[in-house]
Amino acid sequence: MTVFDLTFLAVALGTVIVLLRSAAIAVRGNGARALRVLRTLGLFWAVYLGLGLVLSAVRPQRFVAVGTPWCFDDWCLTLDGIVERPAGDHVEYTAALTLSSRARRIRQRARGAWIYLVDDAHQRYAAEPDPTDTPLDVELGPQEARSTSRRFVLPAGRRPAGLITGHGGPYCGVMNVLILGDAGCLFGKPAMIRLPVISDSP
Repeated sequence: MTVFDLTFLAVALGTVIVLLRSAAIAVRGNGARALRVLRTLGLFWAVYLGLGLVLSAVRPQRFVAVGTPWCFDDWCLTLDGIVERPAGDHVEYTAALTLSSRARRIRQRARGAWIYLVDDAHQRYAAEPDPTDTPLDVELGPQEARSTSRRFVLPAGRRPAGLITGHGGPYCGVMNVLILGDAGCLFGKPAMIRLPVISDSP
């Protein structure tokens, strides 16, 4: 958990406290004062969101190296390697992945986990359906790791730039905007695993 995550949690808790206080003031019959409190809260959120967008715009794009775990709290995804196979008018990319948990006591799963391959034109490609693949949201025990893979198909001529992943919400969702500096996806520079492609072609 980063300092920006902790900042958001503190801001969210403070917002709940202010809203409860505003409601209590209104119940006591001082509606004008309650409205002033809400206006101040709204101004604070406008500044907070604006700061977050500015930070996201100027913050360098984050890259995760192949073989390095990309962790969200205790759930991690690692790209172990990727293979390119030309196939006529398209190219297939098969990514070998490891799903792991850093938790020491609890079992967990990454609900709503997703992964996309992004090309050099910022186009996203979902993995091809395969019922034999281990789900990204598979339940993991303490310190457990599971291997899986995903296959992506791109039109010939498009070059892959990286893999993006996450869980608990859609790509470039509201949480990216709420966490300071995490909305790089809005500016075409999402955090990603950079892809040095290993070719299987002759």
